[in-house]
Amino acid sequence: MLNIAKIKNGIVIDHIKAGLGIRIFNWLGLSKAPYTVAFVVNASSEHMGQKDIIKIDNTIAINFDILGLIDPNITVNIIENELITRKIKLQLPERVENILICKNPRCITSTESYIPHIFHLENSVERTYRCEYCDEIRSAGDFR
Repeated sequence: MLNIAKIKNGIVIDHIKAGLGIRIFNWLGLSKAPYTVAFVVNASSEHMGQKDIIKIDNTIAINFDILGLIDPNITVNIIENELITRKIKLQLPERVENILICKNPRCITSTESYIPHIFHLENSVERTYRCEYCDEIRSAGDFR
C-alpha cells in the first residue's frame, strides 16, 4: 500500500478519471510548485476501478469550471489543520467564458479579439458546448 503523508493545509483533487490527472497537474503548473505535491496515477478505487489523485500541500486558486470540463466527476477536498473542511463535487459548468475557443472563422470572436469566447452547455451526455454568437459546437475536452 502506498502511504502519502497527510497535508496540514491544502487541496486534494480526488476521483479523477485514470489518465486525466496529468492534464490537471500540467494545467495547474504543479511541476514548478515550490511546495509539496503528490500525484498518484492509477490508484485503486472501489467505485471507479482506477483513479488519479492530486494532493497539494498549499492553498491555491483553482478554476472549478475547467476542472469540471476535464472531468465532472472530480471531488475537491479543502484541508485545514489536517481535516477536510469542505468537499466540492464538480459538474459540467452550464456556461464557460474564455476556456473554450470558437474555431469558426465566421464567428465574431475570430475578428474582434476583445469579445469573450462564451459557450453554453449543449449536451451534458456528449459533453458539448455551443458558441453564444455563432452556434458552433465544441467538445468539453477542447479547452485551452
